Amino acid sequence: MKPPSTPTPDISDKHKLLGLDHLRAFAICYVVLFHYRQFGHPDWVNKLGDFGWTGVDLFFVLSGFLIAGQLFATIAKGKPISLKEFFTKRFFRIIPPYLVMLCLYIAFPVLRERDHMAPLWRYLTFTTNFGLDVSHIGTFTHSWSLCVEEQFYLVLPLIILLLSYLKAGKKAAYLILVLFLCGFAIRYMNWQLWMAPNLKSDNFGALFNEFIYYPTYNRLDALLAGVSIAGLYNFYPNIRDWINKRSNIIMVAGVLLLIPACFICTPQATFRTTIWGYPLIAISYGLIVAAIVCPANVFYDVKSWLTRQIAMLSYGIYLTHKLIIHLTQHLLDKTGMDKNSNVMMLCSIVCCIAGALVLRYVIEKPSLRIRDKVLGR
Repeated sequence: MKPPSTPTPDISDKHKLLGLDHLRAFAICYVVLFHYRQFGHPDWVNKLGDFGWTGVDLFFVLSGFLIAGQLFATIAKGKPISLKEFFTKRFFRIIPPYLVMLCLYIAFPVLRERDHMAPLWRYLTFTTNFGLDVSHIGTFTHSWSLCVEEQFYLVLPLIILLLSYLKAGKKAAYLILVLFLCGFAIRYMNWQLWMAPNLKSDNFGALFNEFIYYPTYNRLDALLAGVSIAGLYNFYPNIRDWINKRSNIIMVAGVLLLIPACFICTPQATFRTTIWGYPLIAISYGLIVAAIVCPANVFYDVKSWLTRQIAMLSYGIYLTHKLIIHLTQHLLDKTGMDKNSNVMMLCSIVCCIAGALVLRYVIEKPSLRIRDKVLGR
């Protein structure tokens, strides 16, 4: 074990935080398991994957931590934030694979997992998560989380620049607390406005997704948790070292906290999930992320080829998995294979990985090489 005083690595450099690979791999597997229930599936998937929607919240915590960490590290070094560099990196990392998938959905309707798509401008402006009625729109709906992240990437650096200009310093932490508390009030108002009058509606689940689950203003908890961790680790070294000494205990506490979170959020479309479930999940995953990036944590130096590869492919898997599962089951069903069998599921997962590999090496890596040329690397 490394000395407790060892500082957390600068997350803006090329040091590979191995623990985050394990979390990314877990998050994408959990999300795919959750979405697989929408297709033919074995019975065990229902129970094991029921809480899998929280994998997106884990991704939000990771995004908040990594993106804010890069910006905070720049400020901590006394360097100015380059918006050009920031947005260029985000653009070439996210947009090219996303546009490829969008073109496939538009050009080849047979690939769509459901009948209807949202208007094209919604996908192009990353606003699909607002007013998304899944009872009428069922294709590429998982892009809602990309919308949340893109909106986050757009606003966060601008807010940080404004706070720096105003010389807010450590007082900026109050803004995170205010936003976190506002989340309770906003979700409560949305519940009273949209859900309470429709408790007996046959369309209640779709309404819950549209007005509670998808909108960015209801889902800031996990992103704020990630930003908070990045802020603590860059500007409060004493707190960082305190967490480092107790990182294994804090990680276990985060895992255990997911147990009551699971009970609170089952079933998902409830008032208690709306008010208490989302922040509790954000805190749980936040504790795990805060702990696993510490040098004293048991997973800090644990290398795994498997989790590294899954983490590397996680974005491609997320973009393609619904399309590929739908296509795989459609084709194999014609051979007589049972859609609800474990064999069908294995074939679908293998095809998802293959599709993500193609996207990785045909689109993602060339895009990153272009990015490096644009940035003069």
